[in-house]
Amino acid sequence: MATSSIAGGARRAQDNGGIKVLGRVGMACFGLVYLIVAYLAVQVAVGGSGQQADQTGALSEIASKPFGAVLLWVLAIGLLAFGVWQLLMAATSFHWVEEGAKRTVKRLGAAGRGVVGISVAIASIRIATGSGSQGGDSKQQEMTGKLLALPAGPVIVGVVALVVIGVGVASIVSGVRKSFMKDLDTSELPNGSRRWVEKLGMVGHIAKGVGIAIIGILLGFAALNSDAGEAGGLDAALRTLAGQPFGTALLIVVALGFAAFAAYCLAAAKAHRT
Repeated sequence: MATSSIAGGARRAQDNGGIKVLGRVGMACFGLVYLIVAYLAVQVAVGGSGQQADQTGALSEIASKPFGAVLLWVLAIGLLAFGVWQLLMAATSFHWVEEGAKRTVKRLGAAGRGVVGISVAIASIRIATGSGSQGGDSKQQEMTGKLLALPAGPVIVGVVALVVIGVGVASIVSGVRKSFMKDLDTSELPNGSRRWVEKLGMVGHIAKGVGIAIIGILLGFAALNSDAGEAGGLDAALRTLAGQPFGTALLIVVALGFAAFAAYCLAAAKAHRT
């Protein structure tokens, strides 16, 4: 009874028009962060970036601009709204997906995006208030070090690595199969734009999946060698990619994919089902 009441309350909150608007604005903010990450990734590719090519680096880049603190506060509010919206969807939504494993995976993905959105919002507030924010690589290494210190720590980190790689592969598969389009009400899109949204989403999900999968691979190396220093976040993943044969070209392609994902987020902000 209590669980049903909580779920019902979450559903009513999600159906609230104000929550929907904030959530959609938040998705647009989420896309903006990825657009700046794409810019920073290109800078890494050409050797001209002093910022980390991840969400924290994107926020620091915004902070360096005129009225940066104001923009960070606006972004923080939007991302908090996005995070809450995704968590509400994780609790009660995806009714258009067949009940069972597929719906569970969708809800877990929404929960993950909710946590990411809220964490990036908190980082935005910390940077806006001058408190600073720990870079993604440092946080990843610190957390990995704590896990490695546990009994069977390398095994735990190895399992986490496999999960992260799985998330990345799932994003790639979603891009290839274009299954992300099922989450959009295409009647809400401008006439003739469906094809472009589909292409942008396909490229964007594949690029995002590649970045996530490389993070998982770095975690795997950290587990195998019991060395937290080998772990890293998105910045480390992109710099690892840049260090490979034809790495500069590959990194630019991934950066363009991130930009495509940012554009897809703008479309999804208007047409995402709730």
